[in-house]
Amino acid sequence: MTANTSYRTTPLRIGCATGFWGDSEAGAGQLVMHGEIDYLVFDFLAEITMSLLARARAKSPEAGYAPDFVRIIASLGSELKARGIKVVSNGGGVNPQACAQALSKELRALGVDLKIAVVSGDDLRHRVAEFQEQGVREMFSGESMPPQFLSVNAYLGAQPIAHALAGGADIVITGRVVDSAVTLGPLVHEFGWSWTDWDKLALGSLAGHVIECGAQATGGLFTDWERVPGWDNMGLPIAECYASGESFVLTKPENTGGLIIPLSVAEQILYEIGDPSAYQIPDVICDFRHLTLSQDGPERVRVSGARGMAAPTHYKVSATYADGWRLFTTLMIGGKDAVRKAKRVGDSILQRTRRLMAERGWADYSETSIEVLGGESTYGPHSRTRETREVILKIAAKHASREALELLAREIAPSATSMAQGITGFAAGRATPSPVVRLFSFLSERSGVKASILVEGELLHFQEVFNPSVLTPGTTSSPNHLSTQVPSHLSTLANAKGDAKGEAKGETQSVPLLIVACARSGDKGDMSNIGIIARSPELFAVLEQELTSERVAHYLSHVALGRVTRYTLPGIFAFNFTLENALGGGGVVSLRYDPQGKALAQMLLDMQVNIPASLAKALL
Repeated sequence: MTANTSYRTTPLRIGCATGFWGDSEAGAGQLVMHGEIDYLVFDFLAEITMSLLARARAKSPEAGYAPDFVRIIASLGSELKARGIKVVSNGGGVNPQACAQALSKELRALGVDLKIAVVSGDDLRHRVAEFQEQGVREMFSGESMPPQFLSVNAYLGAQPIAHALAGGADIVITGRVVDSAVTLGPLVHEFGWSWTDWDKLALGSLAGHVIECGAQATGGLFTDWERVPGWDNMGLPIAECYASGESFVLTKPENTGGLIIPLSVAEQILYEIGDPSAYQIPDVICDFRHLTLSQDGPERVRVSGARGMAAPTHYKVSATYADGWRLFTTLMIGGKDAVRKAKRVGDSILQRTRRLMAERGWADYSETSIEVLGGESTYGPHSRTRETREVILKIAAKHASREALELLAREIAPSATSMAQGITGFAAGRATPSPVVRLFSFLSERSGVKASILVEGELLHFQEVFNPSVLTPGTTSSPNHLSTQVPSHLSTLANAKGDAKGEAKGETQSVPLLIVACARSGDKGDMSNIGIIARSPELFAVLEQELTSERVAHYLSHVALGRVTRYTLPGIFAFNFTLENALGGGGVVSLRYDPQGKALAQMLLDMQVNIPASLAKALL
C-alpha cells in the first residue's frame, strides 16, 4: 500500500504516447494538449529494443536509454507542470540513471521544476555467476547459459512505481518493467488499491496492456482497415479508470483519427498474450477469458470482467548475449519469370560465396535465408503470385566471422552483370554486417530481486509487498473458480451454438476466415500468437468447431515448426493461437523478413472455413 491517505474518487485518465522506441513523437503533445489526462505514460521496451540498448551501452557508458523520451519531455515540460500531468516511462532502458540525469539537465536549462524518480534494481548482471552455478537454463528452449551476457534484466512490476509517486515524484523513469506496470502503478497510488486485491490489479494491468502499444488500441492495425479514418492524425489511447476497479473505458482525444469499437479493442487485448486464463505479470496472474466489451458512446469502449489470482513467485528475466554476425540485404528483379530468376540468383550467390569461403579455409554459414517478396514465398504452399514480373530478392546469412559476411556483401552486386537480366536496386549501397544479439529468458525468485527508488538523488525506503497466500475476500488462488463465473451475455452464445451446430449438418459454404473474423498476430521470442475474434456469437460457435489447432497447424506448417495451441476467450468470442518455433529465433536473431510474425494473422485470414449457408448469405 502506498503512503497516500487521501485517495482519489473521480476517474483517472491515463494516456499512452508511444508503443515502441521510434514511435511518432507527436503523440505526447496530442495527449497533453487535447487529452485532458492526469498521467502521461510511455512504453519503449520491446525485447528487440533491450538488445539494441545493450549494444549502445557497450559502446558508451552514458548511453542505453531512449533519447526520444528526454527530447519529448523537455519540449513539453512547461505544459506538464502547468497542467499537473505526471509522467511514467520505461524509457530508462538499461541505463535509467543516465536517462534521468539527461532529462534533469534539460529541464533545469528550461527553468522547469519537476521532481524525477528513478526505479532500478532490474539489472542482474552482478548475479550471472550465481545463475551459472545454479545451472539456470533458457525457459523455452532449455539451452544452457552462455559464458557472457550483454544485459540481464528482470521484469519488475508496478510496486516501485507507485512508491515513487507516493514519494512525491512528478516523473518516474524505470528500467525494465513489465509494460502494463507504467499504468498500474499510478492506479494503485491514486486509488489506494491493495497489492492483494487481485481482481483490481488484473483490471488495471489489462488497461495497461491495452494502451501500451499506442495507436494499436485506437484502430491502428485493425483488420478492417478501410473503416478507420484519419491515419494521418491517429488518436492515442486514453484509459479512463475508476476507483471501483470493475471496468475501464478506452477512448482517445477528440477530433483525432482512429476507430474504437469492441472488435478493434479485442484485437489489442489478444495481442502478444499466451494462455488468457493465466496471463502472468509480476503483480498478478490475470484471467481474461470472460471479459466483456461494450460500446460506451462514440469512440468509447468499456472493458470489464478481468479476474486475478495471486502474483507469481518468480520474476521473468530477459538476458541478451552476442552470438556472431548477420547480413541482410535486398535487390529488385524484374521481367518474365521473375520469381524463378530471383530464386536462382539467391542460390547462386550463396553457392559462389561458399566456394570462396572454402578456398580461404573458412567455415560455412551457420544459417541462410532466401525469400522472394512479391512472389509470396512467405506464404509457402499458399502462394498465388508465382508469375509476377517484379519481385524483391532478400538474402540473409549468419556467420561467426564478420569477415565472411563482408565477403558475401561484396559478392552480391556482381550478380548484376553475371546472372539474370533485370537485377537492380543497389542505390542504398552495400549492406554491412551487424552483430547478432540473442535473447535468453529464465525465471528468478522474487526474493533475489530488490528494486530501489531514487527521488532527486535521495534513496527511498522500499519493501515489496508479496504474500501470495493473502487474498482479497471473494477470490481464491485457484483459476478454477473463474471458469464457473460466466457473464450473462454468454447465454446468447449458448443458444447460438445450438442453432449453428444444427444448421451445420445441412448446407454449408466455404468462405475465407476474413469474412467471419478479425485477427492480429504478435511475438514473444520465437513464439508467435494469432488472436482471432469472431464477428458474431453465431460465427464464434461455428469457428469453435472449424478453427481447431490441428487445422491451423496444418495451414501454417511452413512457418509453425513447433506445437500449436488454441485458447478460448468466450467472453469476447475469440480464440488465441500460440505457434512455437515460428519466427526463426525471433527478433534480431531471425533472418526472416517478418521476424516478429506481424503478417501471420493476415496469412491465416486467407484460410477457408465452412459456415452454414444462411450465415454466409448474410455476410457475402
